[in-house]
Amino acid sequence: MKKILLCCGTGVATSTVVNKKLEAELIKRGHKGKFTITQCKAVEVPTKSASADLCVSTIASSYTCHCPLIVATNLLINRNTEEIYDQIEEALFGE
Repeated sequence: MKKILLCCGTGVATSTVVNKKLEAELIKRGHKGKFTITQCKAVEVPTKSASADLCVSTIASSYTCHCPLIVATNLLINRNTEEIYDQIEEALFGE
C-alpha cells in the first residue's frame, strides 16, 4: 500500500479538492486499493513525510520533506494535469 501525503497551507481547502481529483485519477488508471491519501498542513510535512512514499503539495514549501515531493498546483487550476498525474503515478508505481 503506497502512502501519499497531500499538503496545503492549512490542510483543509485546497488539499481536499486535490484529494478528490487525485483519488479519482489513480483509480481510473487502475490503482484502486493500492494507495492511501492523508491530508496535512504544510508545517506538518517534516514530521509526517517520514512515513510517506510521496508528498503531493498544492504550494511551494520550504519545509524539509523526507520523501519525494511533487508540487501539484496545476491540479487546482486544471492546467497540464496529465503531466502531473503521470509524475505522481511514476513516483508511486513506476518500476
